[in-house]
Amino acid sequence: MSDIINTSSRASGQSVIGRDKDRVLSDDKPFEDMMARFDHAAELLGLDAGLYKVLRAPEKQIIVSIPINRDKGDVEVFTGYRVLYNTSRGPAKGGIRFDMRVTLDEVKALAAWMTWKCAVVNIPFGGAKGGVVCDPTALSLTELERITRRYTAALIDVIGPESDIPAPDVNTNERVMAWIMDTYSMHMRRSVTAVVTGKPIEMGGSLGRREATGRGCMIATREALQHLGMPVKGTRVAVQGFGNVGSVGADLMSKEGMTVIAISDNSAAIYNKKGVDITAALAWTREHRYLKGFPGGEPMGKNDLLTLDVDVLLPAAVENVINRNNAKDIKAKIICEGANGPTTAHADPILDEKGVFVIPDILANAGGVTVSYFEWVQNRGAYYWDEATVNERLARIIRNSFQDVLTLSTRHSVNMRTAAYMLAVDRVAAVHRLRGMYA
Repeated sequence: MSDIINTSSRASGQSVIGRDKDRVLSDDKPFEDMMARFDHAAELLGLDAGLYKVLRAPEKQIIVSIPINRDKGDVEVFTGYRVLYNTSRGPAKGGIRFDMRVTLDEVKALAAWMTWKCAVVNIPFGGAKGGVVCDPTALSLTELERITRRYTAALIDVIGPESDIPAPDVNTNERVMAWIMDTYSMHMRRSVTAVVTGKPIEMGGSLGRREATGRGCMIATREALQHLGMPVKGTRVAVQGFGNVGSVGADLMSKEGMTVIAISDNSAAIYNKKGVDITAALAWTREHRYLKGFPGGEPMGKNDLLTLDVDVLLPAAVENVINRNNAKDIKAKIICEGANGPTTAHADPILDEKGVFVIPDILANAGGVTVSYFEWVQNRGAYYWDEATVNERLARIIRNSFQDVLTLSTRHSVNMRTAAYMLAVDRVAAVHRLRGMYA
């Protein structure tokens, strides 16, 4: 940290909106929600007005039309977005999602989150995010490939291993990354493995990448338990979202000796007070895709899972699931934010008042971007590490980053989210000061 931190009377850790105190927040506006946290950190840092304006503005916001021929011969035009929020510390880094709910506001918020996330774990990337408004379940594999390749071609002057490096996100995967890498490589007339991360291993993907975000959540939770003097063995966990992050997190937590008593996805929520058999749940979803019908526990309301009496709650699905309406009913002692933005700014002070220890998303789920960085490094060096090396280096970065945030939280009497934002914003601001303003 630099020496510019000025902890004023607002250093209570509550979610105070900094310089724009009259701004009205809404639980369905993720960018404004994220900016409330940024504003509070900027105020506590005493960030000067010029840098405040620079860090509050995305560098690039791109909207592209994606016309494709459907399998039946008709033409349809989809909308795609890519936002590069800040690249002062290095190339932009961020996933691409395919979803009907994608909006520019959401993509902009996620790109900003990526900026702070990379800074929290101190890797040399900036933040970006992208998305295409579509329903992947209503598209054939060939239609998805056409959308992916046309989207990539539209952004060919933006993405690149030294400018903007996409990765998988909601409803995208290794195969989509392979299509992006191939399309970019065809334009460049050479194979460029470092243009994306999250690729198949055979194409230069990193071992341990698929499990990295869930593994990071497990490591951060273990650090929080140690800090709070709680035993790992027998710790009761509820996991909301059983996709890649939630399923891996649940599996690794279970293997560490924690008891996962509830899991959920879009189709169902399952409760078993003795502990859900995560190995069986993973086998069920591999065969049936969804948890619906899984016989390893009792069905329960998906929203009820969030307010179970557990030690750890891992929200690992979508944004805004913990909000002003249900925050007062949260009983978990620790919330590990596996998803991006699962807690709204309105919920923060309620959780603070209840004494809930929140491991914020920009720290908790940074395992994915950390191993993406490892993949990029391996691609550029054409030298690949074994999985044990990847996991060891990931664990060291998450542990060190957790301690950096915890130290700042303790020193300035702020919560972990505020401390994480202060650390991230200060690191990005420091680079801007050193680089100066190009005119």
